[in-house]
Amino acid sequence: MAELDRVREALRASMTAWATLEVRGDQARVIPAPDPDQLAAHLSSADPAWTLTWACDSAQPPVVRARLTLAGVTREGLATGHTLGDAKLAALADAARVYGVPAGDTAWVEFDPDEGANTTDLDAEAPLPAAPRPATLPPEPPRDPQMEKARRHIEDLLEQLKVAGRGGDAARVLMRGYGETLDESRAIYKELQALLKG
Repeated sequence: MAELDRVREALRASMTAWATLEVRGDQARVIPAPDPDQLAAHLSSADPAWTLTWACDSAQPPVVRARLTLAGVTREGLATGHTLGDAKLAALADAARVYGVPAGDTAWVEFDPDEGANTTDLDAEAPLPAAPRPATLPPEPPRDPQMEKARRHIEDLLEQLKVAGRGGDAARVLMRGYGETLDESRAIYKELQALLKG
């Protein structure tokens, strides 16, 4: 458990970048995300055997999957973004969330086509915590073996969909996650099965 706490601390410390999720005119919706360079430095000290792989499920709209292995545990994040680079950052933030590190709230900021999203005010207003506050962290919920099994089934089906060239369609189904309950996970699995058969 102490090893996982060190991993969470390393993930939190690297949350210094911003991913642009969408742009509407001169406004952009952004979310905090791990900075890949800082992430590498922090994770190497927490777990020298960590790995990170990326998969592009769709180029337009940009949908990226990040698979992060830390302390012997592999978790995936899936996200879309304004550009492929933004989708990578957002997917990394989603993977960090699965490890128990909340990414924070999205915010609307000014957007310039040449300069990108202006997050300077966000950085000054609400800097992300560099270290965890153990008193405020909720205890890790007990893992439901059935939910873990459902997630593995969905991931297996995702691999089949990617091989069949339907990864982008599957990513759109999974934008809302794998489901919070067993019934939701089953419904998502059935939707993905229909994609594979269709």
